[in-house]
Amino acid sequence: MEALYHQSNKHVHEVQSQMGRLESCDKQSVHLLENEIQARIDQIFSNLERLEILSSKEPPTKRQNAKLRVDQLKYDVQHLQTALRNFQHRRYTREQQDREREELMTRSYTTNGTQKKILDVANMLGLSNTVMRLIEKRAFQDKVIMIGGMLLTCVVMFLVFKYLT
Repeated sequence: MEALYHQSNKHVHEVQSQMGRLESCDKQSVHLLENEIQARIDQIFSNLERLEILSSKEPPTKRQNAKLRVDQLKYDVQHLQTALRNFQHRRYTREQQDREREELMTRSYTTNGTQKKILDVANMLGLSNTVMRLIEKRAFQDKVIMIGGMLLTCVVMFLVFKYLT
């Protein structure tokens, strides 16, 4: 029992040092290190099951102390498991945010997203690409007319203000 306990305790310390390296690991090898840590934790759990059985077979004078040591080791391993899950969750969230940020950077924006909505509706209706290009061209022309009208309105307002006041 002592040898298995010391071996499991040694594995726990190795996993703790690997968890420290996990934060500074590059993106390519982080999955390999996570899998290695998870395999080591699973091995420790199987050792703990055997240790529980062996601790119950200890003499009554040593049984309490043996169970206490096994429980403490189990507590440590559960914390390592939780820390690994938290790291994986943070990494997944960070990767998802990076993907969303990249998607937002590549997306082209239009006023109120009307062009995208029109194209989606046109695709649903099965309109051809030429018709959709005509719609896009018309949207650009409408934009030019709107800007021209705004400029003309500003000029008229300036002239009215200048000559009537």
